[in-house]
Amino acid sequence: MDYNRLAELLFPQIQKTPQEYEAMYPPRTLPEGAKVTRLGPSPTGFIHLGNLYGAFADERLAHQSGGVFYLRIEDTDDKRYVDGAVETIIDSLRFFGIQFDEGATRSGDVGDYGDYTQSRRGPIYQCFAKKLVSEGKAYPCFLTEQEIGEIRAQQEEEKVTPGIYGRYARCRDWSLEQVQEALQAGRPYVIRLKSDGREAVSAESGETAEVRRVEVADAIRGRLTMPENFMDTVILKATGIPTYHFAHVIDDHLMRTTHVVRGAEWLSSLPVHVELFEKLGWEMPVYCHTAQLMKLDEQGNRRKLSKREDPELSLDYYRRQGYHPEAVREYLLTILNSDFEEWRIANPDAPVDDFRFTTEKMSSSGALFDLNKLNDISKDVLLKIPADRIYEFLADWSREFAPEYSNMFEDREYMLKILDLGRGDKKPRKDLVYARQIVEFISYFFDAQFRREDPLPAEVPQEDVNRILSSYLSTYDHSDDQSRWFDKIREIATELGYAAKPKDFKKHPEEYKGHVGHVSTVIRIALMGRAQSPDVWTIQQIMGEEKVRARISDYMK
Repeated sequence: MDYNRLAELLFPQIQKTPQEYEAMYPPRTLPEGAKVTRLGPSPTGFIHLGNLYGAFADERLAHQSGGVFYLRIEDTDDKRYVDGAVETIIDSLRFFGIQFDEGATRSGDVGDYGDYTQSRRGPIYQCFAKKLVSEGKAYPCFLTEQEIGEIRAQQEEEKVTPGIYGRYARCRDWSLEQVQEALQAGRPYVIRLKSDGREAVSAESGETAEVRRVEVADAIRGRLTMPENFMDTVILKATGIPTYHFAHVIDDHLMRTTHVVRGAEWLSSLPVHVELFEKLGWEMPVYCHTAQLMKLDEQGNRRKLSKREDPELSLDYYRRQGYHPEAVREYLLTILNSDFEEWRIANPDAPVDDFRFTTEKMSSSGALFDLNKLNDISKDVLLKIPADRIYEFLADWSREFAPEYSNMFEDREYMLKILDLGRGDKKPRKDLVYARQIVEFISYFFDAQFRREDPLPAEVPQEDVNRILSSYLSTYDHSDDQSRWFDKIREIATELGYAAKPKDFKKHPEEYKGHVGHVSTVIRIALMGRAQSPDVWTIQQIMGEEKVRARISDYMK
């Protein structure tokens, strides 16, 4: 077989040589030890927590080492492509504070190693496919879907590994004349890798064969040993579009990627990638196969997060709920590196980027995602963010996801007082979790959102409600300090037959209707609509006298 003639026959339009592409994408000039990482999401319309999990690892590895982190859009699976998905990817990652040095952006590519969208790099992939064909390392395969189905059925009957390899690779040893005849007949074809590997059990003789094992030093999992690839894997589809296997090998080489962070689901494909790098004569990047994201089910068993069952897998969930990027970043680091929480305890006020991230501290057995823990961490993180920054974050979130709350941001100073409520106390309140929870939590400050949600205390008969509120209004002085204000409530309580102290009611319940706490709850519900809230006196100081009197008067009608 004249492989050069075969290559020219298959790729007459490809004139550039591999050497020219090597010159176009030279090795990067970076400090010694600098890492080059990439995030390569597919534009399927669903960007998930795993993408963000990997992106944080990518970003830390690159930026801690003085390297480069770039965004590549891997859209070679045209059947799964969703319009607008690229913009969703870019917007979602920006929302969570992921900072790329180069790559795809809404306004075009940034960087010297593009195009950063795989569907626009067709000639590059075809150039290297042509190289492999010219060296006898790849071949055109004209098998139809029907023929492949027949082969699979035969393999099932013979109880051998399914796939195109060995004697099942019917086009592997075609002559040039056979290929020419098929091309002239207009038969579609794919380009397959001509694997040098051997299956463990020979499909021809049924005998056990000695199989070469490949070794890969995974930065998370350590040294991996697995059987070599023996499949004649498709590298170019009939459309001329590459498969993931082929595209990522070429792009990671030409873009000079040093570390590839990806999910554990790609481990089974690793032997194919090893063979491709070997056949192309390139050094492999360092692979970092992350653990799958898991959660505990109702029975306390671990299971994989599911797109169908778990809305929290989608990044859109966190954007719509309004989780602050700093909270999400802080939480993900707790599951990315096992020593992060210990570091945070020792460095409570340090910027999160001061933490030294390492792949050695990443789990390889399954990272447990816990939404409740994220909420707890979010409370701590938001407590450290100044109210003016939280205000801006909430206002931006509301504009995009909850315009019905836009009235809350008309008076900036009023909102800042609300957001600071209880945060400066000796034992600060941790009431703020995420945007949607925050606006609902503080909604009672705004007439448009105000709703009375809780019932009155059972200890207070209906006929006492207006008496309490009427007495409260008649004695209310907005200039009273907190001590004087509460003394007045205690006086109202005792006049109406309630204990001045809860402990008195507890000791002698037969002597009282209830206690002062029940009386103050009536006032709280009239003002806030809730039986539980931050300090009532402070809330009134923020609301102002006019609103306080109007709320209570309205409740008495």
